[in-house]
Amino acid sequence: MAAATKTSTTSLAALGDAAVAAVRAVVAASRVCETVRTGELMQSMSKDDKSPVTVADFAAQAIVIHELHAFDASIPVVGEEDADALRGDAEEATQLRQKVMSAVHSLRTDLDEAAVLGAIDRGNYEGGASGRFWALDPIDGTKGFLRNDQYAVALGLVEDGQVVLGVLGCPNLREDLDNPESVRGCGYVAKRGEGCFKFNLDNCESLTKATVTSPPAEEVRLVESVETKHTSHDTSAQIKAAANIKGDSVRMDSQAKYAVVGRGDAHLYLRLPRAGSTHEEKIWDHAGGMLIVEEAGGRVTDIHGKPLDFGQGQTLKNNTGVVASNGVVHDAVIAALAEIYKN
Repeated sequence: MAAATKTSTTSLAALGDAAVAAVRAVVAASRVCETVRTGELMQSMSKDDKSPVTVADFAAQAIVIHELHAFDASIPVVGEEDADALRGDAEEATQLRQKVMSAVHSLRTDLDEAAVLGAIDRGNYEGGASGRFWALDPIDGTKGFLRNDQYAVALGLVEDGQVVLGVLGCPNLREDLDNPESVRGCGYVAKRGEGCFKFNLDNCESLTKATVTSPPAEEVRLVESVETKHTSHDTSAQIKAAANIKGDSVRMDSQAKYAVVGRGDAHLYLRLPRAGSTHEEKIWDHAGGMLIVEEAGGRVTDIHGKPLDFGQGQTLKNNTGVVASNGVVHDAVIAALAEIYKN
């Protein structure tokens, strides 16, 4: 269980300079993403057009890495994108570059083209078992973004293979999953040993402690990916039955799933490999969110109960799948998984 050293409310500054830089960077990127998502580019897209999320991806990565570089240029970044597609005189590259610059300038008019492309390209670190690095997913949940549903800007600070700081910006997530009238736009920050905190994206300087909840079995809620390529829904249903979990299930894009477990709106998140899959989870798909659950009092392991190992490069190659829970149901879920995958 996470240490609870902070009071129920605190200031962002109390978590230290790295947390301040990371949270402010994620908040800025979240604002840029929302500008793209709600703007003319999104409104004019065709059904199969992925350009808005591409523009937002590049712009968010540029904003976050620029801010992190200003904080401490010695800490490298593992990011998803490079700027190759934005360079050159070809019409496609020129148009995409102009759209990315427009998105960046909605927030930061001082950044020129060279600064933006350079920031994007700094996300080229390969990761590893020693030292510190950031792991960034500028838009986690691209399909959620495109359908105006859940997505997240996700950032984790990894030190010697372990996440020590995690930040999520969830611009489309409401404060209460069961109240459609609650405030939309949530952020979360967790620092190892100091707890998990939530904030509104409009005011990231004031933090409120977030904790998991432990309801009776009939109210335990599962949250899982919308996309079947990310998890096995059939296996999730089997796990619920075997572990005597009787609450409803919610399907949601992005690392917002970690957030709703960490704040107690859900109690179990499963990301389960399909039969025969050799897929290795990317570290940026989990580095921002997993510490949110752990520091809120929950547990995060792979399907075998092993801690997630972020020191193996850009993937969790030593792990299979992910189980994040309130801690109370964790052992029963791992036992059920062992039986199912044994067969």
